[in-house]
Amino acid sequence: MNKNNTYAGIPAEYGNLSTSKIVIIPVPYDGTSTWQKGADKGPKAFLDASENMELYDIETDSEVYKEGVFLAEPITEKSSPEAVVDAVHQQTKKYINRNKFVTILGGEHSISIGTIRAFNECFSDLTVLHIDAHADLRKEYEGSSCNHACAVYEANQTTNLVQVGIRSMDISEKRTMNEEKVFFAHDMAVNEDWMDDVIDQLSTNVFITFDLDALDPSIMPSTGTPEPGGLFYYETLEFLKAVFEQKNVVGFDMVELCPNENEKSSDFLAAKLFYKMLSYKFTSNDDTYDIGENTIENNPFSKLSKFKNDEDEY
Repeated sequence: MNKNNTYAGIPAEYGNLSTSKIVIIPVPYDGTSTWQKGADKGPKAFLDASENMELYDIETDSEVYKEGVFLAEPITEKSSPEAVVDAVHQQTKKYINRNKFVTILGGEHSISIGTIRAFNECFSDLTVLHIDAHADLRKEYEGSSCNHACAVYEANQTTNLVQVGIRSMDISEKRTMNEEKVFFAHDMAVNEDWMDDVIDQLSTNVFITFDLDALDPSIMPSTGTPEPGGLFYYETLEFLKAVFEQKNVVGFDMVELCPNENEKSSDFLAAKLFYKMLSYKFTSNDDTYDIGENTIENNPFSKLSKFKNDEDEY
């Protein structure tokens, strides 16, 4: 996937599956996008940018890659949206059941149907924190329930869905959404307490699905559907840091980087934001995230699948 076959060009000793605490699953898929195509090139652009990123994080005084980051083989299934969602679901669950902190890198937002399904099967009382410009609550779009416009419809039925940054939707989605748990961008712009208000809606276990078009196009133009009026970098970091500090983030995905050959800053922003989220996860409290026999009571990875059976062993 990249030159060195490791995430961010880290030394191979930090990229082994057996010793890595973190897994990244690339999903270069763009089968249901309805405007600008190119999100399938997002994972490669992200990984290329990551190789040019400084790996010491000043804010957290950490080098999170030393926790071990395994770059999985990309999921290349493309036969149908439904097949892609199933493949993502199975691969994500496989690595969760190996006691890893699993992250998924899109691709377009339809892949999150599979990631959310896996995390919801593996963690009880799950909140899906959906950071996006778009509501993505359509039950079906263009003949499929696995379209990018349907990315969190299932999550809205099966999890505690909290939506942040929304500023574009179809009127039909109003019938589906729980407006008490939707934070619209125009309200956030005048509410100094919006971050606390969001966190109040979250349960203990949180999965974050981060669509990069949640960010303002002035700092993130390279997305499939850029929308004016989005989040800026430091407010995004402040919010994410608070979530990681106050809740047990069990995993996250990042989607909708649609790279532009003439505009590399978006690729680098995505790479940096992803690394920041990992840094916040592993410096957000004093718990030791040992994997294996030495797991302690507070280890968020010790609570494996609610439905685990012999077939889930890999």
